[in-house]
Amino acid sequence: MSARVNNELQSEILLSGLYIVATPIGNLADITMRAVDVLARCDGIACEDTRVTGKLLKHLGISKPLWRYNDHSDARDRARLIERMHSEAVVLVSDAGTPLISDPGFRLVRDAREAGVTITSLPGACALITGLILSGLPNDRFMFAGFLPTKDKARHDILADVADIPATLIFYETGPRLVKSLTAIGETMPGRNVSVARELTKMFEECRTGDPAELSAHYTAHPPKGEIVLMIAPPNDATFDTEDADAMLIEALKTMKASQAVAHVARVTGRDRKELYARAMELRGR
Repeated sequence: MSARVNNELQSEILLSGLYIVATPIGNLADITMRAVDVLARCDGIACEDTRVTGKLLKHLGISKPLWRYNDHSDARDRARLIERMHSEAVVLVSDAGTPLISDPGFRLVRDAREAGVTITSLPGACALITGLILSGLPNDRFMFAGFLPTKDKARHDILADVADIPATLIFYETGPRLVKSLTAIGETMPGRNVSVARELTKMFEECRTGDPAELSAHYTAHPPKGEIVLMIAPPNDATFDTEDADAMLIEALKTMKASQAVAHVARVTGRDRKELYARAMELRGR
């Protein structure tokens, strides 16, 4: 941080309230100058893991009181933090990236807002955005759906529920569960391109895009670690051959009327409904 910028930031009084601060997702150089300034001047920091945040502060040469706030925190923990916010500048961080994205911070922000606390959000690193722009998948419309369930049936149900949404789908996943999720995607959304982004902003950053079966084979042979951004192309970006469409029509016709089966396959494949309807009549005739 330059001396001129630092002096300009320090000239402002850090008022009491809640400051939501994004931290790096890997490369520590990605923290913003404004985030460093707020961390240096706040009265204390609410964080998921005091050890993780402590390492970041040590790197920045900052020492502050750290208060644990994570999935196990309850209403009493929030109340104590909000009481501080009325007279102190309290920072909220997650272990990495932007707070509230797949973590319990939204409850603290919601309760602080209801209590009349002044809330300030500082933008910064976010894994889902970093992964999306690396993937090359359509980004004009996307939906973030957090972590996929750990149970097989629940995972399939969620994927089936969102399969027809005309947007790139983004999930967070862990290394040990990645292959199971890729297999489920191949079963529920055949023909879709999938991107796996991992080690984001680090030395061995990787983003692989391809067929779920190909990616599953790769990561079975090379088991990944850590958290992963898992992205699925929208239906109209999928690549289906005639055999794929026929197989989907045959399966859909078992439980749906022809018009319903055609509408479903058209949404998933992006193919013309009239052509699909004609093909459905041929298949039904057989």
